[in-house]
Amino acid sequence: MECAVYDTYVTKKDGRTMHFDVIVEASTPHDKAIEYGQQWLATVGQSGQKMTSEECQFCHIQEAPPFVEKSIKQLGYWIQKMEGCTQ
Repeated sequence: MECAVYDTYVTKKDGRTMHFDVIVEASTPHDKAIEYGQQWLATVGQSGQKMTSEECQFCHIQEAPPFVEKSIKQLGYWIQKMEGCTQ
């Protein structure tokens, strides 16, 4: 499966920055990728933080590894945590 990777930086409620990638099937609209990112933020206690096309920018297309493809098929997305994603 080809997937689109959106490089994302969100300011947490404590003012620190979270850096993560929102990974979706390649044909998924950008707005939907942002929506998935917002859903994930809610699961990590960061509901309501600003996440727009400014914070979540298209980066590239790549082949999804099997575990990412499985998540995309189940949830619609995969979050690759990079920096500042621990609570």
